[in-house]
Amino acid sequence: MSGRAAIAVMASALALVGCTREARTIASDQPHTPPDGQADPRTALYEDNYYQVSQGGLYFTWYGCAGCHGTEAKGALDLADGRWLHGGTVADIYASITTGHPAALPRYGERIPVEQLWQIAAFVNDLARNDPARNRRNALDQQGQPQGAAWQGPVQ
Repeated sequence: MSGRAAIAVMASALALVGCTREARTIASDQPHTPPDGQADPRTALYEDNYYQVSQGGLYFTWYGCAGCHGTEAKGALDLADGRWLHGGTVADIYASITTGHPAALPRYGERIPVEQLWQIAAFVNDLARNDPARNRRNALDQQGQPQGAAWQGPVQ
């Protein structure tokens, strides 16, 4: 093998290894149940996975979450400030979304599929770790997506 061919093979191998943070799993191993608490091993599949977080951002927009939280999640309840009333882990956020709160939040766990709830929780968890410029870019990217002014039920 020539020097150039060896370099090309090595560069290809490195490019494949570098794609792990955006791993996409479209298979039966996606969760069909809520998190089993803080130590649920499935949480790691969502927390630092750009694909899962970006999907959660789409669902955040599609399901009208921005109606209360704003397009940059800074509405009535600022989700990007890192201060959590009910816990800020993916499992805590998932529980908050699914069970609701007496004040205002309905029980979305009865209307949104489990996989999408995992993704929304990962997106919300990721907001506090992002700089404001990234959150603004995400909001601008989502402007072309279907949006509800407020929750209207699952997108049909």
